[in-house]
Amino acid sequence: MWSTLEEAIVETRSTPLENRPRLPRIALSKRNRAVVRALNAILVTYLEASRDLCETDSILFGAALAVCRIIGVKVSTAAWRRRIEERIAKALVGRLICFRSGNNRPRIVHTVRMAFAGTNVSFYQPDITQKLTERIDDLKQRIAAWGKRIRRYTERSTRFNQNHLFRVIRRGSMNHWSDQW
Repeated sequence: MWSTLEEAIVETRSTPLENRPRLPRIALSKRNRAVVRALNAILVTYLEASRDLCETDSILFGAALAVCRIIGVKVSTAAWRRRIEERIAKALVGRLICFRSGNNRPRIVHTVRMAFAGTNVSFYQPDITQKLTERIDDLKQRIAAWGKRIRRYTERSTRFNQNHLFRVIRRGSMNHWSDQW
């Protein structure tokens, strides 16, 4: 349990808030309550050493993540987002630019061959640099579109959460004001 908790807290500290996974609700069984009680006892030492609210938040989220891992509940990150980030990583525009500037190392050449796979472009064409430039521009446009898709979703999600909090807080303050009158 200690190692799982420590790993989850370290992972949570290094992850921005918007990239944290959604945690599912867990069933209140005897086993799950026992795991939570055991982690609560361990958690005291971490919380006493906490210096500010952000650190306390990451410790608590890490503890919740550790509970899910110990119990065996599947924690899902946004699968579509991970796929898009993998596509961006596989684009390898930097290697194509290296090849265009004269780097002919085997790994670079292999990347260029992969970039032109499925097209009828060969390395021995006289206009390979023009084709390479077009391919680089195409990949840059795709990466920009994928990045915008992630950004749009993140902004929408943030806006939704802020509006929800505003409604909840406002509702609570309305009840507070009505109690005073």
